[in-house]
Amino acid sequence: MTAEELLRSLTPNVLGILVRRGADFAAAEDAVQEALIEALRVWPADPPRDPKGWLVTVAWRRFLDAARSDAARRRREEIAEVQPPPGPVPEADDTLRLYFLCAHPSLTPASAVALTLRAVGGLTTRQIAEAYLVPEATMAQRISRAKKTVSGVRFDQPGDVATVLRVLYLVFNEGYTGDVDLAAEAIRLTRQLAAAIDHPEVYGLLALMLLHHARRAARTDADGGLVPLAGQDRTRWDTALIAEGVVILQAALARDRLGEFQAQAAIAALHADAPAAAETDWVQIVEWYDELLALTDSPVVRLNRAVAVGEADGARAGLAALADLDQTLPRYAAVAAYLHERDGDKRRAARLYAEAAGRATNLAERDHLTRQAARLNRQL
Repeated sequence: MTAEELLRSLTPNVLGILVRRGADFAAAEDAVQEALIEALRVWPADPPRDPKGWLVTVAWRRFLDAARSDAARRRREEIAEVQPPPGPVPEADDTLRLYFLCAHPSLTPASAVALTLRAVGGLTTRQIAEAYLVPEATMAQRISRAKKTVSGVRFDQPGDVATVLRVLYLVFNEGYTGDVDLAAEAIRLTRQLAAAIDHPEVYGLLALMLLHHARRAARTDADGGLVPLAGQDRTRWDTALIAEGVVILQAALARDRLGEFQAQAAIAALHADAPAAAETDWVQIVEWYDELLALTDSPVVRLNRAVAVGEADGARAGLAALADLDQTLPRYAAVAAYLHERDGDKRRAARLYAEAAGRATNLAERDHLTRQAARLNRQL
């Protein structure tokens, strides 16, 4: 484990210790970040015997220095007076508490994700900004506002696991940009959460991430172009990740407390299990989409189900499943284009592919849809 990896793994516990000692979240998080910077400077030449104890000591000193210079001196000095004596840091895992704090309902999804990456993931503001392709100052302001929002929040009731999982799923879906692999980071954080809480949906999300991540190398061609699932070279899929994801999913499903992430993972597992696209068990995938609809009643799930119905029962059945959906849904035009092409209406499919390309927010997806439209137009 590198020094940076060690620091990132220790960050949640160190932050939690400062908060339990009386520091408010915003001030504690600032102090921990300063301690991490100091560790990166000092440790290569003089590594500590007790890394966590070192970080706690330095971070607490930074907090006290800031507290003494704060305008609210009297309140801050009362905290300083109860400083625990030097000694071993008590063993406690505050990671779970921090997850719930960072996924507080008062935060926007973007702020919750940024705060989770900073406080639980141990990433720097610069790294998070690069991952989201925004200026560092913009990200610093977003994190600062988020910290102020959750400062002083008390946990008198258990946190909402579903909210935490959605934040982690948002991180995962950001994929890779800059020098931070957010998909891998989301998997690391979800593994951490799975070690802290026994919940089938946590395992379901972890399985889903692993199964999707296993296909990553095959998702783009040599030129960076998008490769749809049916056209991917399955020999490039990571079989070890698939096997791990399936084992985790089976253990979660055995608990008989089905949730949406478990259902999504089951669909991903069926795709992973097919040696070739033509051998995909679309009938069973439709059944899992039905389970997912019963749990969520999501328009996006209905859209994806229409694709599965089109594969299982034919393009006309898939188009019928689209009939009641809002045509302004993201990817609606792309799905309709695919099904109309399968049904033999190339002219309409070409028009819909071009429409979908105009709505795409991802450059790789836009290029793929544009190429699909051009391909069909050449055949007319």
